[in-house]
Order: sequence, then structure tokens, then C-alpha cells
Amino acid sequence: GNMEDSKIIDLYFERNEKAIDETDIKYGKLCHNIALNILCSIEDSKECVNDTYLGVWNKIPPVRPSNLMAFVCKITKNLALKRLDYNKAQKRDSSATVSFDELNETIADTRDVFGEEDIEKLSRMISDFLSKEKEDSRNIFIRRYWFFDSVSDIAKRYLFSESKVKSSLFNTRNRLRAYLEKEGLVI
Repeated sequence: GNMEDSKIIDLYFERNEKAIDETDIKYGKLCHNIALNILCSIEDSKECVNDTYLGVWNKIPPVRPSNLMAFVCKITKNLALKRLDYNKAQKRDSSATVSFDELNETIADTRDVFGEEDIEKLSRMISDFLSKEKEDSRNIFIRRYWFFDSVSDIAKRYLFSESKVKSSLFNTRNRLRAYLEKEGLVI
């Protein structure tokens, strides 16, 4: 099975390159999905994921992340967005993977059971959940977690106050969590 995150992090602290292999085994596919959703290019995504591992290697130590999955995903996402700007490529695809670092509190307890099929199942369930949400809540949620728009950009786009956008995101995350709990995906 997959190595526990704490053990992988220990390998980084020992400067053991096996840390990168274990990170790839456990989170490689997730990183590829995030990069691919942003970049729409397999070639660019591969480079982005390789750069991610270099980034993780350079940050751990001294950092000891409390959540390795969120840590790795965030690095991938940031590298992919930088590369996207550099490419001035196609617009970000709206099927893009949810922004894990910020949604993480909602789905934190599922991280032990995350396999590849779980990520796909989770994405499907979030889509299903959103299809039942009111249009405003759904739009705000998608702009934030799919397009990674800032709260102020979303407020301008829909002519809402920033506090309305923030409270909408907060309430939608809580409803999502309740929905995932009901479906047995969150412990």
C-alpha cells in the first residue's frame, strides 16, 4: 500500500530521494490532473509535476507540512498557473480540479481514503452537489474553486459585496461537507 505521509516527510528530512518516488506514487496522478486541468497540455503537465517534486524537495525541510496532499497540490497549482500565464494559453478549463488547499477543511477527513477512484468519485459528487445549488451559490463556488478567482474579482463580476461572496463560500462549503458526510465520503 501507500506509505503514510509522516513517513514520506521523514524521508525528505533525511534527504532520501525515495521521498520523491513515494510522493509520486501517492499523489502523482492527482498532481497531473490539477496541472492538466489548468494547462490542457500533457507535455506541460509532466514538466509541471516534475517541477512540483523539485519544489517539495526544496521546501521540506525546513517546512514540515501538516497536510502533505494539500501542500503538494498547492505547489502544482501555483506552478501550473505561472506556466499558464507564461504560455498565454487557452483559458483555464472549467472542469478544473477543485482548489484543494482552500477546500481542504471541507474534505480533510477523506484524505486517508483518497485513491484515484476516490478523487474521481469526489469530483463527480461535487458536480452533483453543485447541480442542486442555487445559481448564485454555484457560480461563486465555481469561480473560486475551479477558476481560482479572488473574492474581490468574483464580487466585481456578479456585483456582490465581498462579504456576500465570503459568506456564500462559507455556507456552500458547509452544505458540501454535510452532503459528503451523508454520502459517506467524509468520516
